Parts: sequence; structure tokens; C-alpha cells
Amino acid sequence: MDLEKVKNENVILFKEDGSNFHEQVECLEKLLINSGSPDVIIGNSEALPLTHTFCDGIYLREIFLKQGVFAIGKIHKHDHAFFLLKGKLMLCTENGVQEMVAPCYGKSPAGTKRVVVAVEDSVFVNVHPNPDGEENIDKLEEKFVVSSFEEYDKYKQLK
Repeated sequence: MDLEKVKNENVILFKEDGSNFHEQVECLEKLLINSGSPDVIIGNSEALPLTHTFCDGIYLREIFLKQGVFAIGKIHKHDHAFFLLKGKLMLCTENGVQEMVAPCYGKSPAGTKRVVVAVEDSVFVNVHPNPDGEENIDKLEEKFVVSSFEEYDKYKQLK
């Protein structure tokens, strides 16, 4: 990613008070998609190594983030647990910037979208309930995530 280009275009990435985060992250996504950088990953990507594990009512999604990768995730519909098994990440959400150093874990609230920078090679695992034992990744994606805040707002209204 060309940070100099971002600086030269006077792009304000995130306000410290978290205001307008949704608008800012969507703007950042567009800028990054247009950058063409191989170190930028938006949502799911063939370039992002994923491992899917299924066991008695649980779906584990393991993501490997190479040092230097800048990623923007999708929005999860439900609260879920996550684990950082290896590495160091900088995460930015509407709640601010947080450094995560492995090993650690946490809870990701529904509606969260993260901007992530891999400070070191990292292994990150999301844990989702999967009571029906679904193993089709496209169906699981449909069940657990949306691509935009607009889509998430519509999902919440239907819920």
C-alpha cells in the first residue's frame, strides 16, 4: 500500500473519537481496492490462506496473515470468539486502534468490521457455532457475514 499517496491526498483515515468510522472504513476500502497492491486484502481473497475446521457444532476459520499485509474484513452478523495464536496485529475498529500480541483471545461483537495490519506473520482463528454441521463455505459465509454496513443494517431489521 502506498502510504505516501494516502498522505499526499490528505485522506483522513480514522478520527480518534470513532465518529463516522463506518463511512471512513468504506472510503478506505475503495482507496485500497483501487491501489492494486498485492499486500491489500479486502474481505475474502484467494490470496489469504484459510483453513476450515469442522467439529461437533463448531466451525473454525483459521487465517494466516503475512507480515505487512493490510486487510479489511467483512462484517460479522453475530458475536463470536476469536484467537490470535501467533504474531502481532494492529486492529482498528469504531472503538479505536488496538495492538494484539499472541497468544490472546477475545469476543468480536456483531456488526464489527476490522482494519488489520499484520505487524508480524500471524495466525488468527474465528470460532462460530455450526449446530447443523454445514460444511459448504459459501453457505457459511452467507450465514455469518455481510459485505457492507448497509447490508448489516438490513439484516438487523429483519432479525
